[in-house]
Amino acid sequence: MPVNSQPEATLAVSKQRASKSSAAALTTPYKRIVLKISGEALQGDLRFGIDPRILDDLARQIKEIRELGVQVTVVVGGGNIFRGMQTSSVTGMERATADYMGMLATAINGIALQDALERMHVHTRVQSAIEIAKVAEPYIRRRAIRHLEKGRVVIFVGGIGSPFFTTDTTAALRAMEIGADVVLKATNVDGVYSDDPAINHKAKRFTTISFLDVLKKGLKVMDATAVSLCMSGQVPIIVFNIRKAGNIKRVVCGEPVGTQVINRKGRAPHSVSGQ
Repeated sequence: MPVNSQPEATLAVSKQRASKSSAAALTTPYKRIVLKISGEALQGDLRFGIDPRILDDLARQIKEIRELGVQVTVVVGGGNIFRGMQTSSVTGMERATADYMGMLATAINGIALQDALERMHVHTRVQSAIEIAKVAEPYIRRRAIRHLEKGRVVIFVGGIGSPFFTTDTTAALRAMEIGADVVLKATNVDGVYSDDPAINHKAKRFTTISFLDVLKKGLKVMDATAVSLCMSGQVPIIVFNIRKAGNIKRVVCGEPVGTQVINRKGRAPHSVSGQ
């Protein structure tokens, strides 16, 4: 057998894997996504900081959908480390100062997620809206798109670079800038409810709802600025429970998980007994 030849069995396995990967990519309805992760999701059950088990599980799920051929960007919050608005209201700290501190907190989370992904051999770039050149690239739209085209995961940190805006707004804005197909809002509940399900056990969950209904009813999906941006850009939002294993892949593959917020009238909500 020539030195540079490959055993037939190995070739067959390689072709089978390539075939499965191609088939998976073809059946995935989303080519490019923005995954919005709150700082609290990284915190898990800890009182503060990052739970390593949550971080590694999130990295595994991102790797899984990246292998389906989906171009993945992530926007991370910083509430597990510092909450600007809350600190400002409690301590009297100037709001702009508190928000800039919150932006730095998102950078900490983004760098931690990058490390977890690269330990799993997923090429990743962190882009920051505020200048921290030693640890992250500056956010440049065309560069971000090029990273995605090369198969890298891009993590956006630093919010939009200005105070008074949330990371929800960042997710909506980046989705429009890079031409994302959808914003995936990962939360600790399994969709959008008519009321807080932790307080009102009769709250009803929507399977689909329009952007206008979300705004009119004041539902807690994302902040109003983010919802308005997605509505004007016709970028759907899917709200789902990140704590359920495999949910990110299910959403990306088009399974009916969570609540879809879209530019048409939603279906009537249905009752649920729990989260």
